Amino acid sequence: QVQLVESGGRLVQAGGSLRLSCAASGRSFSSYGMGWFRQAPGKEREFVAAVSWSGSSTYYADSVQGRFTISRDNAKNTVALQMNSLKPEDTAVYYCAAGRGIVGPTAQEYDFWGQGTQVTVSL
Repeated sequence: QVQLVESGGRLVQAGGSLRLSCAASGRSFSSYGMGWFRQAPGKEREFVAAVSWSGSSTYYADSVQGRFTISRDNAKNTVALQMNSLKPEDTAVYYCAAGRGIVGPTAQEYDFWGQGTQVTVSL
């Protein structure tokens, strides 16, 4: 299996930027597609972005397209989410997830999850 630990979440002003990081441990990290999800209080967990095992393909939710960028470094066993032009509606706990095979927006397709990191965007 793979263990995931997110970091980088904090309070940030609207319009600002933030970079989240997910550190993975496990011998097969490079074989997993990786995704970022988020969950705000009172709302369901929603898909944010995903990247294929090779890093050659990326996928984004419409709500973050053009603002967020997902990337991975298989040599360092890390995946990052660069968030720009942040909005108050981006406030949520952000989760890193790993899944075997083709990954997409469905949370049930992911096998492993991190503990989450809080991102708060103020007005």
